[in-house]
Amino acid sequence: MAADEQNVDPEEIRLENMRPNPGARHRRKRVGRGPGSGKGKTCGRGMKGAGARSGPGPRPGYRGGTVPLHMQKGKLPGPNHKKSMPFGPFRTHSVPINVGALAKFFAAGDVVDASSLAEHGLVKNNDNRAWPVKLLATGEITHALTVRVDQASPAAVAKIEAAGGRVELVGAE
Repeated sequence: MAADEQNVDPEEIRLENMRPNPGARHRRKRVGRGPGSGKGKTCGRGMKGAGARSGPGPRPGYRGGTVPLHMQKGKLPGPNHKKSMPFGPFRTHSVPINVGALAKFFAAGDVVDASSLAEHGLVKNNDNRAWPVKLLATGEITHALTVRVDQASPAAVAKIEAAGGRVELVGAE
């Protein structure tokens, strides 16, 4: 919040003078305070069941005992491991990066890798490189780049090479 909005001299901006914006703070919901409060007795949690009880609740994808969706759907051909079931908790993820984004953030002759993508904010929440980075073909590029990624679509490789650059696959499965 700016100092002039609080009617405080800019020279006097101190921790004890700072206040949150009007409407930013809410009073906590007081539950279990009688039927007139609107949140009495069951405290807004309904009658019985998992939603009324303490604890984290059912796991993601749980359907009340029905076979989960990721187990109903067909598997991919091949041995029974994580790539055979692309749904649910066994799904493999990748971070998509488009060719057009590279053209915006990198100059001709630059080397593009996971660390430079993170510096420019194109790869986020990928601590310890848990997910592979995949290059996709959306957008256009006119200058040459050296791109080092885990995966790349054939169309993206064609676009980079047509611009005079090259794609190197590193750490690919």
